[in-house]
Amino acid sequence: MFAVHLLAFHFTKLKEDQITKVDRFLHQLRLSDDVLQDVAARFQAEMLKGLARDTNPTAAVKMLPSFVRSLPDGSEKGEFLAVDLGGSQLRAHQVRVSDDGKQSSQLESKFYPTPKEVTQGNGAELFDYIADCLSDFMDTRNLKQKKLPLGFTFSFPCKQTKLDEGVLLEWTKHFRVRGVQGTDVVSSLHRALQKHQASPLMAIFKDIDVDVLALVNDTVGTMMTCGYDDPRCEVGLIIGTGTNACYMEEMRHISLVEGDEGRMCINTEWGAFGDDGALDDLRTEFDRELDLGSLNPGKQLFEKMISSLYLGELVRLILLKMTKEGLLFNGKVSAALLTKGKIEMKHVSAMEKYKEGLSNTREILTELKLFPSEEDCVAVQHVCTIVSFRSANLCAAALAAILTRLRDNKKLLRMRTTVGIDGGLYKTHPRYAQRLHKVLRRLVPTCDVRFVLSRSGSGRGAAMVTAVALRLAAQRRRLDAALAPFLLPPSTLQQVRDSMRAELEYGLKREAQGQATVKMLPTYVCGMPDGTEKGKFLALDLGGTNFRVLLVKIKSGRRRSVQMYNKIFAIPLEIMQGTGEELFDHIVQCIADFLDYMGIKGARLPLGFTFSFPCRQTSIDKGTLVGWTKGFKATDCEGEDVVDMLREAIRRRNEFDLDIVAVVNDTVGTMMTCGYEDPNCEIGLIAGTGTNVCYMEDMKNIETVEGNEGKMCINTEWGAFGDNGCIDHIRTKYDREVDEGSLNPGKQRYEKMTSGMYLGEIVREILIDLTKQGLLFRGHISESLRKRGIFETKFLSQIESDRLALLQVRRVLQHLGLDSTCEDSIIVKEVCAAVSTRAARLCGAGLAAVVEKRRQNRGVERLQITVGVDGTLYKLHPHFSRILQETVKELAPQCDVTFMLSEDGSGKGAALITAVAKRLHNVGQK
Repeated sequence: MFAVHLLAFHFTKLKEDQITKVDRFLHQLRLSDDVLQDVAARFQAEMLKGLARDTNPTAAVKMLPSFVRSLPDGSEKGEFLAVDLGGSQLRAHQVRVSDDGKQSSQLESKFYPTPKEVTQGNGAELFDYIADCLSDFMDTRNLKQKKLPLGFTFSFPCKQTKLDEGVLLEWTKHFRVRGVQGTDVVSSLHRALQKHQASPLMAIFKDIDVDVLALVNDTVGTMMTCGYDDPRCEVGLIIGTGTNACYMEEMRHISLVEGDEGRMCINTEWGAFGDDGALDDLRTEFDRELDLGSLNPGKQLFEKMISSLYLGELVRLILLKMTKEGLLFNGKVSAALLTKGKIEMKHVSAMEKYKEGLSNTREILTELKLFPSEEDCVAVQHVCTIVSFRSANLCAAALAAILTRLRDNKKLLRMRTTVGIDGGLYKTHPRYAQRLHKVLRRLVPTCDVRFVLSRSGSGRGAAMVTAVALRLAAQRRRLDAALAPFLLPPSTLQQVRDSMRAELEYGLKREAQGQATVKMLPTYVCGMPDGTEKGKFLALDLGGTNFRVLLVKIKSGRRRSVQMYNKIFAIPLEIMQGTGEELFDHIVQCIADFLDYMGIKGARLPLGFTFSFPCRQTSIDKGTLVGWTKGFKATDCEGEDVVDMLREAIRRRNEFDLDIVAVVNDTVGTMMTCGYEDPNCEIGLIAGTGTNVCYMEDMKNIETVEGNEGKMCINTEWGAFGDNGCIDHIRTKYDREVDEGSLNPGKQRYEKMTSGMYLGEIVREILIDLTKQGLLFRGHISESLRKRGIFETKFLSQIESDRLALLQVRRVLQHLGLDSTCEDSIIVKEVCAAVSTRAARLCGAGLAAVVEKRRQNRGVERLQITVGVDGTLYKLHPHFSRILQETVKELAPQCDVTFMLSEDGSGKGAALITAVAKRLHNVGQK
């Protein structure tokens, strides 16, 4: 027993001695975690250089856009062909993809050799050979009569400008085909296929008909194959004869490609990392010697430190030097050890096996005529371990850089993701995968990574890319069909403008009263501010659940100014839906509180009353309520003069007296507020929760009011435009659904297509329809999406904001209970844009009719006019105002329109209307 322990001790000591000897000799190949973190940082810097348009031409890591924009979502289906060129064999595949509730893909393949005369001949011969092999495969599989889409896996660096086009940058591996570099390989394949069909010698294959839809890198194919089984997969990794990685990058970071929506797979071509000297301090004398003896010196330096094509040779060079220095084999070098390529990766893997590794080592070394001792076998095994371990370490460092970028792109503290992986080194080496996973966990502890082995990634993946491309094309067609009615051409907008003009004219006629949809209500506001207005005025603003009382001080002359003091009071629901007397008593109570607060209860101040409910006026201080809106239901008010009701409530209280000069619409207040600053302002526009326009009309054109001199502001109430059916041809099925579900079906049709209260609901109806078609949210209509009113217009503004990446769009949707993918977010953003753009264009068409009417009223060739604007849609939506202005310019080219934002039209505007009315009254008395 003692002898056994002594022997074990001796062997352990022997092993430790040999390991220490090798460690000292190869200390440069042993990389600490700090060094690996530094490598990761260097690779991240190289990624940024490759992604940027300015630095890409000189970047070693090319970061090639693949034009693969989406991962499989499980709905792909169909039959596809794939051809895979890049290794020692050419492979042809038939792939069937099913989504019949059992998401699956079936693969049938045939392998063809790639002889040296093909891999190192000329381009025409290469692509003719591919066409021959494909023809044979289709004949074997009885596919000649079918027209099938084909994905072409071409495992060499290509610059792509679209999915079905790729220019070869350079050959790698053992390929050196003449006349192909710098040309589009897809076009070359197309020509070969056409030539093949036309050849009389190939008459048997005349029915071959394929459509090459996608050019795919094998790394991308690996990611797509694994992505079909695992939706989290967004990285592809090859560690075999060569090495490469791809991942899904945010489009906004890829300056080489137009557009900033969504994501695109980037083929890093990381094998060239270090070609610019970035890894020179880590490359050893053995790396340099190996590189000098390679087919492409100075290129693919990272690949030469990692991939199985080179690791065996690296081991040979190390063993050769150690032997020459007398550290191995008693200093005796065999002819085999001097021969390039004699040690391959399969030998390295065999020598590193856990149990039989030492015996394998002895056997391999003996075949090389090296006659090793026990010490030699231990040392050589450790050399293999250090070489393969460095490979795994460097691969983990670069992969850590990619994962860190993905996590940063998503702005996550911790990320779960999947890496699809393929390659003989990863699959067959006994410890490579374990080492890679372990080091990666240390380098990126904030990423929970699952590794999924690819199944025929280069073939199945090419078919999957093709299937996804077909799915996206089909989805694009259906999405375009759904949104096409929202894309209004100039001719349609001109029709809307002309119809609005006709309705404006009709509403001004005496005989049209009661029949016109655009009511054209006289406001009895007959003048604009001229700068001489002065004094103290009260303003009341009633239009929602809150009620404001304001004191407005207007100064004239050189120090002209407007100062405002206000207080906001709530209107309880029981008051809103009680009696009219209770409502107006509450309003007067609020006024009394404000007058006490300001210390002006004894003053009899002129008052303007902004009453934002439909009223028919017979003078500036008389307004009969047509009907309540916005949740008000106070009894005994409709059909009554609201000014009289306010006066009676003041008399009942008997504490103060006020001079009620004007009842005001908020649109008119907007115009007056801007008119105080700009004398050219003759139009007011509200584009917010609701929409409306007012403008100064010549008295001679207003048949409903006596007198022909001067001008009067007309409150168009244009929200009802179209209630007579004149715009039915542009209303979509979604508009009809929103209208039918509203509180006032059949009314305010123009407002329901253009105002903030309804745009979100239109979007919701479209999203439901697209989800039913399977274009969104994986076909699942969530409970939240079924809720009417959930999609508020403020969400449109947030989603369409240029500053928001799709990540934030997804968060907005998640806040609404909508679990979306990146592709869902793109579609939702496009839907929002279509709805809001149509709203702005329609609003612009209506406004063009108004400004053109003013031009013709004045009888001028060119009109300069200002529009005062208020409303959250105009102010807060990122694009609404610009599109509206562009539309007005397009449809009223003879009008130079300035848009001025209003400042508190309902408060300040009411006071200014009151001030102007007092000024005009005083002038009339003189």
